[in-house]
Amino acid sequence: MEFTKYDFGQLEKGRIVEITLQGSAANVQLMDSSNFNNYKNGRRYRYVGGLAKQSPIRLATTHSGHWYLAIDMRGLVGRVRSSARVLPQALPTIKQRPLSEIPSLVHNTGFILNEDAGIEPQYDVFISHASEDKDEVVRPLANALINKGVSVWYDEFELRIGDSLRRKIDKGLANSRFGIVVVSRDFIKKGWTNYELDGIITKAVSGEQIVLPIWHNITKREVIDYSPSLADKLARNTAVDTIEEIANEISTLILENKNPV
Repeated sequence: MEFTKYDFGQLEKGRIVEITLQGSAANVQLMDSSNFNNYKNGRRYRYVGGLAKQSPIRLATTHSGHWYLAIDMRGLVGRVRSSARVLPQALPTIKQRPLSEIPSLVHNTGFILNEDAGIEPQYDVFISHASEDKDEVVRPLANALINKGVSVWYDEFELRIGDSLRRKIDKGLANSRFGIVVVSRDFIKKGWTNYELDGIITKAVSGEQIVLPIWHNITKREVIDYSPSLADKLARNTAVDTIEEIANEISTLILENKNPV
């Protein structure tokens, strides 16, 4: 019996083999080494696949082992050309440290930063940002948080030319329980020095982190070039997490740690 053979070597369970046919229908059979030997020698065998009348066809390995693909025309007329490949595996899921690992992100009685220390926070979350990021990130994030029962103060902290970033964020932290800084190329172009941002990002009791950076349309290399200490902080990235996912995580942390009335 004539057949076309593809030897894929060792494959893990669940790997996908994609087969493309041209010219005719064909019998497409994906087999491990034991069943392939039986197939060649005319003995009973097990396979994944069958008669394929359209392509591409995608077949999955059922267990780890050495896998072969055989394509033949038993019971069929005509000729067929074929190609086959093992599809790339998906990359590992991105794992991020949970915000709950950083208890200093939530401060129920005001954080000791300046002369406003000890002020009872009026809001759950404040968001410091460049005005260019309001429509795409800040407003959707604020609305998502508000819909989850979290009070948000962000318009007061929109960065404008001439503002002091440190005073803005200091005051925001004194009046809110959780601080966010949306770091983007527009944020960086505002002209704030690395010293100012590094100071507020790292200023906390025992060096603990006190604000959550959210990276937006910016690469890690750009963040490192702008502020090395910022790049090392626990953060979220709009290229990885949706606004809704970020809001869910923040609201859960805020509401779980909220002091009882």
